[in-house]
Amino acid sequence: MVPVLAVVGTSGSGKSTVVEFLVSNLSKVGLHVGTAKHVHYRGFSIDEEGKDTWRHSRAGARVVISCAPKEIAIIKKKNIGGDELERVLKLVKDEKLDLLIIEGFHSLIAKRTDVLKIVTAKDEEDMKRTLDGTVEPVLAITGPLATKKYFKTPRIAPVSDLDVDGEEILKIVKDAIKY
Repeated sequence: MVPVLAVVGTSGSGKSTVVEFLVSNLSKVGLHVGTAKHVHYRGFSIDEEGKDTWRHSRAGARVVISCAPKEIAIIKKKNIGGDELERVLKLVKDEKLDLLIIEGFHSLIAKRTDVLKIVTAKDEEDMKRTLDGTVEPVLAITGPLATKKYFKTPRIAPVSDLDVDGEEILKIVKDAIKY
């Protein structure tokens, strides 16, 4: 199974920035990285109303594949079984990835010991809320709070400022996936 690294935190805590940093830097050294983003907004659809793909699914298609010169999108309208993370893993199983980075999915991965985690937080309270109920392995804690050294650092993982300690975070991730 492909190693999974979840970047978890509240809205505005820097998750997307961390994912972008990791994907960019790990791809540069030759790793094949995939990502999955948890969208929790009710009613969200990547499929735009009125477009042909939307019309296909509205007519009853279970799977709609949209092919363009530079990308293929697969839209599945029905549950394919398992929890959301298991569905994502099924979708990428043949992609030959070295690492799958997921953004969000905190409620699904908090208790999983088989998922690596990086926690992002805006401040100490935000960090405590996110860490509450989150089991190891937590590789690092980062985000806006990392620039404020006034709080007690938790023993669970180092608090690292991405701008200053980015290389250290990359090393921690590479070591964790045995790259």
